[in-house]
Formats: sequence, C-alpha cells, structure tokens
Amino acid sequence: MEDTTIKELQINEQIRDKQVRLIGAEGEQIGIVSVQEAQRIADEEGLDLVKISPQAVPPVCKIMNYSKYRYEQNKKEKEIKKNQKVIKIKEIGLSMTIDIGDLNTKMKLTKGFLAEGNKVKVNIRMRGRQQAYVHQGVEVMNKFADMLDGEGKVEKAPNVEGRNISMIIVPATKK
Repeated sequence: MEDTTIKELQINEQIRDKQVRLIGAEGEQIGIVSVQEAQRIADEEGLDLVKISPQAVPPVCKIMNYSKYRYEQNKKEKEIKKNQKVIKIKEIGLSMTIDIGDLNTKMKLTKGFLAEGNKVKVNIRMRGRQQAYVHQGVEVMNKFADMLDGEGKVEKAPNVEGRNISMIIVPATKK
C-alpha cells in the first residue's frame, strides 16, 4: 500500500548533478561539493544522500535517513487526514402543495442531517402552472426555515433558478 501523496525525492545514485550544496545530518552547512564527495560522506555516516531542493542552483542535498524521513512524512499526512472534517451536502425535496404532515417528516430528516454536521439543500421543483405562483414556493421555503427551531440557520435564502427554488441550511453554531 504505497502512498503516492509524498513527492518522490532523488536519493543516492539517482542524483546526476556535478555539484551540490550539502547539508549535514545535524543541519549544518557543509558547502558546495561534488556529488561523489557528498555520496562518500553520506556512506561514511551510514545515511542517504537526498536531493531536497532540485530547483536551486546548485541543487541542495541533505544527508539523512531516508526511510525514517518517509515514515515521518506518512505519519504527518495520516494525522492531517484524520483531523479533517468532511462536510457533505444532503438534499431534501419539497413541493409547493406539501401538507403539514409531510413537511414535519421532511423537517425531522433535515434536523437529523444538521445534527450530523451536514449542510442541507432544500429544493422545490415547479411544474406547469406552478411557475406562475413562485411566491407560494418561497412561502413554503420560509415556513420550512421557520420550523428549524434554532437547530440550523439559512446560509443561502430561497433563490429562484428557472423551474427550481433552492435554499441552503447549515447547522447552527453551538454557544
């Protein structure tokens, strides 16, 4: 299971430059030396020669334990991924002629999504003559938003886009 998010660095014999700026294992500047000399120093210390900055002139190489370095980088990336919170957008469909019982059911579903930390996009698709009564659809949306009881707040107010009316609701911040 090789993780491809870490950029591959050139190490040891893969480095083909004539001269490199060398940094020692403890971070001290050794200076500009030939690749052969840098490789010899790394071999004497039992470590790897790693090109860390290929764009620099001359390229910068560091003497380090490459396996340990890769392990540390993998560990950092896994920690970053673990701490990320992915917010999903859930969709709820309403109609312009929805009854109070159905509206309550949809509200229960919406509150569940908000409790999980997800955003909710509420849609009404107008059909036929309903397009002439857009204000009724907006009223249904506003009524739905009023039913949230502080568990969510409207991020994007009801917006008419062609045949659709949509609104986005986000979880209310805890105080």
